[in-house]
Amino acid sequence: MSKLLAMILAGGAGTRLEPLTRERAKPAVPFGGRYRIIDFVLSNFANSGVYRMKVLTQYKSDSLNNHLSRAWRMTAFLGHYVEAVPAQMRTGLDWYKGSADAIYQNLNIITDEEPDHIFVFGADHVYRMDVRKMLDFHIERKAACTVAAIPVPIEQGREFGIIDVGPDGRMLQFLEKPKDPPPMPGNPKMCLASMGNYLFTTDTLVKQVVRDAADETSAHDFGKSIISELYKHEPVYVYDFAQNTVAGQEDKERGYWRDVGNIDVYYQSNMDLVEVDPTFNLYNDRWPIHTQPNNYPPAKFVFADQDNKRVGKATDSLVAEGCIISGGSVHRSVLSPKVRVNSYSEVEDSILFENVTIGRRCRIKRAIIDKNVEIPPGMTIGYDPVEDKRRFHVTSGGVVVIPKGMKVT
Repeated sequence: MSKLLAMILAGGAGTRLEPLTRERAKPAVPFGGRYRIIDFVLSNFANSGVYRMKVLTQYKSDSLNNHLSRAWRMTAFLGHYVEAVPAQMRTGLDWYKGSADAIYQNLNIITDEEPDHIFVFGADHVYRMDVRKMLDFHIERKAACTVAAIPVPIEQGREFGIIDVGPDGRMLQFLEKPKDPPPMPGNPKMCLASMGNYLFTTDTLVKQVVRDAADETSAHDFGKSIISELYKHEPVYVYDFAQNTVAGQEDKERGYWRDVGNIDVYYQSNMDLVEVDPTFNLYNDRWPIHTQPNNYPPAKFVFADQDNKRVGKATDSLVAEGCIISGGSVHRSVLSPKVRVNSYSEVEDSILFENVTIGRRCRIKRAIIDKNVEIPPGMTIGYDPVEDKRRFHVTSGGVVVIPKGMKVT
């Protein structure tokens, strides 16, 4: 068996998810009620049987480091681990200059582990993937590097790094946000967009990041600096993610991948989960999403006073453990652990992070309320755009975002 290592890039500042990233790294942002965004990529590797994972961290990493150390304890007896690697400035006094530089500054990890193949994946996407199938594709073609790509409508291609491939899957061109994207083979309406997930032979990766580090004009980015040059000299192949399947997955979920890099996409991706029959199924126990177990009591719904409209209920919603819906109403919303919704309040189309309290007679709609926020009784949020923009952060899509620990008055 090949010796494998996963290096997961989790050091980005995540400015487009502000204010959710004001006090945490983007991969540590909660998702789906009880997960963190990074849990999805880590679960994919664990479920695929790749048990050696190094997570390269940088900005505001304390919350992420805590989550990794508490939730992702694997058996050292068998050499399995998920380890956070902070920026160490081994090559100078600079932080990571880009994704390629992050690997270059941590070449000691590769020297210590001596893997045959190295996965270099991002930490901030939501999807399921059996990475062993990508490895099989890579080995069969004797590739120096394999890039995972997802088909997107050709009219959207100008928003992505687009790959032109031959009929055998070999990369012919890498184009950064082209005005006229080349179609993928066999489907003129679609083109292949890079997912930012790469698989390298170890020698290739080491040579390329060393070469890139010596180039002072480089952006030190995998797409712009490594892949855009590597395919001209080495066999670089493209793995079509839409062909990947995992155990227990329905056909409609095949190819599901979301870059939750901005608030509106993040919000909609969470809202997708509360559909009666969602495309992305959190309840697939044959390919589970792992996270930190909590010793909280079950969710509780109290009061059934129909006459006075004091009914604790939740419909079309995800409600995590430790929540108390105390005479309030929750509809099409995602509640993290230890949320309390008090009497006569209405919460709709919203995402409430851990330990949020909604006071009595509140009306909340299309909002994301971060951790440890208490909404005073009688408050209305999400109904008056002018008032919301005066007091809170409001996205271009009209989602109201209340930062962690904000004192709302």
